[in-house]
Amino acid sequence: MRLRENKPALLLIDLQKGFEDEAYWGGNRNNKDTEEKAAQILSKWRSLNLPVYHIIHSSQDPKSLLHQSHAGFEICDQVKPIDGEPVIIKNVNSGFIGTNLKEQLDNKGITHLVIIGLTTNHCISTTTRMAGNYGYETIVIEDATATFDRIGLHGEKYASEIIHQISLSNLKDEFATIMNTTQLLKSI
Repeated sequence: MRLRENKPALLLIDLQKGFEDEAYWGGNRNNKDTEEKAAQILSKWRSLNLPVYHIIHSSQDPKSLLHQSHAGFEICDQVKPIDGEPVIIKNVNSGFIGTNLKEQLDNKGITHLVIIGLTTNHCISTTTRMAGNYGYETIVIEDATATFDRIGLHGEKYASEIIHQISLSNLKDEFATIMNTTQLLKSI
């Protein structure tokens, strides 16, 4: 059975211009073509007339690049919403907390979710874990998600690709299936 026959929805998470400033978020972003991969997936999704949800982060910190007062709050040009595609604004790491995302998905009878966006170890991970706990069959696209370097508890530096791989490994099988863009496009 093809994925499109299973009532899937595409969640584009935090694909916002503020993440273009790599240094602000820790530097050395992996998967620098995440937005292009997301645009490919979005294009295919739209061509099949499948549901799309844009979820964006609205920081409560006025200094954050993702605060509504900054240009970084805006959705990236490659994946801008079109008429009829809901934009859900969240203030925490999960797309489900403080929003009506679950209600919207349930009202449409959605059973499968495909998750793409930023960042793997924060909003992607948190939203994926909740989706799995809510019982959605969830797929995370490894090359359409990305993160940045992080500083550890004792000042050590962890590379973005390592963080990305560990974050996806923590989600794999328990909360989600992990695929790449090519695998997803073949399965739709």
